[in-house]
Amino acid sequence: MAIQLSTAYVAQFDAEVKQAYQGTSVLRGTVRTRTGVVGSTHRFTKIGKGVAHLHVPQSDVTPIGATYSTVTATLSDWDAPEYSDIFMQQKVNFDERRELVQVVGNAIGRRFDQLIIDAMTAASSPETVSNDIGGTDSNLNVAKLIEAKRLLDKNNVPPGDRHILVHATSLAGMLGETQVTSADYNSVKALVQGELNTFLGFQFHTIGDRDEGGLTLATNDRTVFAWHRSAVGLAEGIAPRTAIDYIPQKVSFLVNAVFSAGAVTIDDEGLVNITCDEA
Repeated sequence: MAIQLSTAYVAQFDAEVKQAYQGTSVLRGTVRTRTGVVGSTHRFTKIGKGVAHLHVPQSDVTPIGATYSTVTATLSDWDAPEYSDIFMQQKVNFDERRELVQVVGNAIGRRFDQLIIDAMTAASSPETVSNDIGGTDSNLNVAKLIEAKRLLDKNNVPPGDRHILVHATSLAGMLGETQVTSADYNSVKALVQGELNTFLGFQFHTIGDRDEGGLTLATNDRTVFAWHRSAVGLAEGIAPRTAIDYIPQKVSFLVNAVFSAGAVTIDDEGLVNITCDEA
């Protein structure tokens, strides 16, 4: 049993448990993923561009000169354990182990997301959209999305598999724009659902504040990211999973979630940093 629960005994607990709002993983599947990695690092390969040459009959061909480069993702190991004491389990009428599986699973899922966020934050030369696009010191708006799309199009980034990660406050700014909420512009029922799934070719993913760090906020400016799936790499040694094991020395069950992974930006041309002023 989680240690904190022993201080909250009453004659009977409500069998329907209310867990704290915490959020879970939203970025799995949005980046290039290599699973089953052995070792502490993994190298993702990037092949450069090439230009075709006019063929001259009976002459030697001219190689296009494609270059190869690699970026390295360093794996780190994470777990989120909690004990469930077998004696204390008899004093409550809910399945604490089942509840803890959800708690620790969500914790490891959020950490999984943070690895990807940190990798995009660490990119050396991504494309950028300033907070003055669409209005001085403005929040996320359609003009900024159009500029992000333009930057990716300029770099010949494929139109499919484009994603954008926004904070809840950034989403609120978007929902205030007519182009988003009007059926004349957008087939998504943004006002009915209060959310976006796709807009201007971007698949939206939304998170709130997170203890792991989340999207960086500096004073009033928050950086959100738009990217193509192949622009960011994730190397997995152990995929996120949960387990319940009995520990005799503790007379308890250990509920744990684990994973081992590392992320890195592969191609900065497929990543856009968008600054949003939340003031």
